[in-house]
Amino acid sequence: MSAASVNAKALVKSFGHFTAVDSVSFDVYPREVVGLLGANGAGKTTTIRMLVGLLTPTRGAASLLGRAPDRVARSRLGYVPQGLGLYGQLTVAENLDFRAAAYGIEAAPLPDTLRAVEDRRVATISLGLQRQLAFLCAVQHGPDVLVLDEPTSGMGPLAAARLWDQIRVVAESGSGVLVSTHSMLEARQCDRLILMSEGIVVGDGSEADIVDGMHAVEVSTPRWREAFAALSAPGEIVTLDGRAVRILSRSVDDVRAVVAPIDGSAVISAVPATIDERMAVLATM
Repeated sequence: MSAASVNAKALVKSFGHFTAVDSVSFDVYPREVVGLLGANGAGKTTTIRMLVGLLTPTRGAASLLGRAPDRVARSRLGYVPQGLGLYGQLTVAENLDFRAAAYGIEAAPLPDTLRAVEDRRVATISLGLQRQLAFLCAVQHGPDVLVLDEPTSGMGPLAAARLWDQIRVVAESGSGVLVSTHSMLEARQCDRLILMSEGIVVGDGSEADIVDGMHAVEVSTPRWREAFAALSAPGEIVTLDGRAVRILSRSVDDVRAVVAPIDGSAVISAVPATIDERMAVLATM
């Protein structure tokens, strides 16, 4: 196996008495897209900032391409932070030129969507276009590691799909890619998932590995609104998948007893839980 592009080894980050990240360990390998998954506040961004050298770990170690995330390692890194790292008072073209000059390369050609606004200040263009520009700035020097923090937040579905096509191209070229997200649509684009909750890693692997055998009970009935209301109670996790009602922590027999007076012909069955439901359970623990 190739050496890891990114390595987190027992990373800990404390701010006073608060521990934001606690003993987080994982690797990202070349040609692999790894999703760092978790709700807001799970510790994803703090972990990323340690990995790219913007925060010093309280304990543990981070490495990029086999070395500490120093200036040399970061020269081979492409990074898009949540704040995008763009200069709002510079134009689109000036932002791209500035980043290219920092790496001593020619600026990458602008795609049509950005060429149409190349002379506009970045602060005046849409968030979707800003994200496209931030991604282009991050990859134009051909990085060996690409780290993206919530890369498609605020983008429309079509723009997000196009960006994921580009992410996959970068990975297939040989780069290791780490993407933080709380979106299951994005998570399913990844080769492997790392699930964080309250600063710790609580799952690592495929979606099935993360769910770890957890099941939900699904109710299919035309009277789904009434079924949803009847099953909802303090402490219960009840969701909708289309018009199917899903509930955790209840048996099929328990659910049938509640739903039967509403619709005796409702289809009720145990089904594999989703990562969203796994995350919801973790949030209540």
